[in-house]
Amino acid sequence: MVSNVSVRNYSIITKSIRGASHVRSGKPNQDSFKIAREEQALILAVADGHGSNHCPYSKSGSIIAVNVFCKIMSEYCRQYADNFDALRVLLSREGDTAITHSIDAEWKCRVEIASKRRGFESVRVSPDGTDKADIWRLYGTTLLGLVITPEYYFSFQIGDGDILFLDDSGAKHILHPEKLLGAETHSLSRPEAWRYAVTTVGPHHGDTAQCAFMLATDGFANSYSDEATFLQTCEDYHAAIKEYGTIAVECSLKRWLQETSVGGSGDDITVVFSVSE
Repeated sequence: MVSNVSVRNYSIITKSIRGASHVRSGKPNQDSFKIAREEQALILAVADGHGSNHCPYSKSGSIIAVNVFCKIMSEYCRQYADNFDALRVLLSREGDTAITHSIDAEWKCRVEIASKRRGFESVRVSPDGTDKADIWRLYGTTLLGLVITPEYYFSFQIGDGDILFLDDSGAKHILHPEKLLGAETHSLSRPEAWRYAVTTVGPHHGDTAQCAFMLATDGFANSYSDEATFLQTCEDYHAAIKEYGTIAVECSLKRWLQETSVGGSGDDITVVFSVSE
């Protein structure tokens, strides 16, 4: 079905808060997000730097990640500006191979450039030179990405986090990535990280009144005792947007997320909504 809703009619709500545990320990917010608008597409990206002692530059890694996703997907949108049907075919066929590979490769290239500027601090040097895997690890991050067009969407995920679609029927996951045990997660810092990425192309649901897409780092879902409670909270947020409007919700979002972090995971939380008007 072809949607009659232009991506220009989507309002954006964003908020990124420093987690309660990071406030106590003096660590900065490791999350990043970026929004890019093309003529026929809306591009959203959210990344969660790992923040461990093994990843001291993960904030830089998450910034690089969202910049890379928006840059690469903007280039595809411009290249196929006259034929978005062809872009849909490309995304369906090569979204989890060539496209994820290009995101992975460019992230690592930019990380290596950033490390050279730092003088390869804290990096093990092997007999044949600097071990690149050790460099990548210093900048470890997850990445969520979404491209919304008038007729379909393309979603990308490597590591933890959630990409949801919300309408009057409730909140639904767009992607179901592999879940690792404990605090482990897939990461752009892994060798051949593109192999662990999950992508999908789906029909646009813009003909549904005031639908929304939502991207969130895992600090949000991890603050709830179970999946059902998390999804119900996302539905409550969507209901609040419909009742009070995007501006009112955005004004309250920082406080709500801070309360969620204090009472839940203690982690940084970043949320991005794109809401059809």
